[in-house]
Amino acid sequence: MEYLFKTQRLGFRPWRESDLEPLAALNADPVAMEYFPATLTRDETAAMIARFSAHFEEHGYCFFPVDLLKTGECIGFIGISNPRFESYFTPCVEIGWRLSRSVWGMGLATEGARACLEYAFSNFDIPRIYSFTSVHNHRSQRVMIKAGMEQIGEFDHPSIPEGHWLQRHVLYCLERKP
Repeated sequence: MEYLFKTQRLGFRPWRESDLEPLAALNADPVAMEYFPATLTRDETAAMIARFSAHFEEHGYCFFPVDLLKTGECIGFIGISNPRFESYFTPCVEIGWRLSRSVWGMGLATEGARACLEYAFSNFDIPRIYSFTSVHNHRSQRVMIKAGMEQIGEFDHPSIPEGHWLQRHVLYCLERKP
């Protein structure tokens, strides 16, 4: 397998057809999708992969599929992307992740986030990278902190309906080091 970059335990690469089944299972898991408005169907997941692939073709980066190197299994995604909504901090580049529950608690999200941040700052002219999640999602906030990001504010996510319990988000940022 040819990877764009690797960590000790993870490999990052472009998307391929065989990623649909593991990502569809992840997106259908109500526990993994707890801090999203809804789980996703197989067709919605296929459309998501198509968007990620098109983003990669246009920008050279995306939410990358992540393989566990010791097994070759696709365990989800970690990467950077340009959010499609408007807010006071957009346009911007964000980092995000979604990993299978089978690998939670192993430090893989943090390991992968750090590697993606380094890859992004080393290979692209990106001055800062943002990350955001529901104020209730403390697991992802811990990953942001462990990856070196700092909380810079909160906002109401414009894609989530007014009054929805997930609407309020925290916003983290990391500046490229000179």
